[in-house]
Amino acid sequence: MPVAIHGETVHTMAGATITDGLILVRDGKIAYVGPAADRMYTADHRVIRAKVVTPGLIDARATVGLTGILNQPQDQDMLEKSAPVQPELRALDAYNPRDPLVAYLRSFGVTTVNTGHAPGTLVSGQTMVVKTLGRTADQDAIKPAAMTAVSLGSAGTTEQAGKSPGTRSKAVALLRAELIKAQEYGRKLQTADEAKRPGRDLRLETLLRALDGTQPLLITAHRQQDIVSALRLAREFNLRIVLDGCADAQLVLAEIKASGFPVILHPTMQRSFGDMENLSYETAAALRTAGVPFALQSGYESYVPKSRVIL
Repeated sequence: MPVAIHGETVHTMAGATITDGLILVRDGKIAYVGPAADRMYTADHRVIRAKVVTPGLIDARATVGLTGILNQPQDQDMLEKSAPVQPELRALDAYNPRDPLVAYLRSFGVTTVNTGHAPGTLVSGQTMVVKTLGRTADQDAIKPAAMTAVSLGSAGTTEQAGKSPGTRSKAVALLRAELIKAQEYGRKLQTADEAKRPGRDLRLETLLRALDGTQPLLITAHRQQDIVSALRLAREFNLRIVLDGCADAQLVLAEIKASGFPVILHPTMQRSFGDMENLSYETAAALRTAGVPFALQSGYESYVPKSRVIL
């Protein structure tokens, strides 16, 4: 059935805001967006009226679909603690599109999420960009392998993180060593002698995609020294990165701006202590003033609720 949506205010995100707007949808596709006075439609349309209409909202960082609504072991696939570096873990293989939390997000207008493995080990796995349609993971995935999740600071050095490094310097050294291994693996793959080429290594293949820029690192870093460490690694290995969390962003604004890398801010409803003692409602404004691109995320915390709607 075709749909006609009347909105007192319509934000298109591609032009000026429309007052008394109309959106016509046919066969699941938008056929018209504009002033209601400029277009008629037939009586077979389902009519919906709203105060405000926006495009589908995008959650830039979540674990929904890997963290389930029951908060029980059987629906908690967001963090594998058996080893500190596991970039080969794919969100696609664990994502449950039928979990009620996915429908919960959809009911609030969140139509797309970058979801996957949570902070909590040095390299916890991959994220994927997926529609919240609730079909199958393969049908709903837009980008099955979007980013590789890295945690610097206490999130990657906790005792609960399996065989995780115990200090920041050990964590960065371990990550640097893995990237160097991936560089060597890539060079061996380019050898002309096929007999001397190494066999497949899923871990190093994933890190190679970080090194060639096709799959950026999503680096959770809250303290200023961890943010600076992330930027240093990016320079050393010519990486594409996205900074995640950044509670101390205001302390290193100049460095973040100079890097050109974007930031995904964690909701400030999380408690301000430890690595996140400088969480602030003013961080977004400071980033905007400085000209640093940023987005908002629902994020992840190891207690209920594990999925929020950030509006």
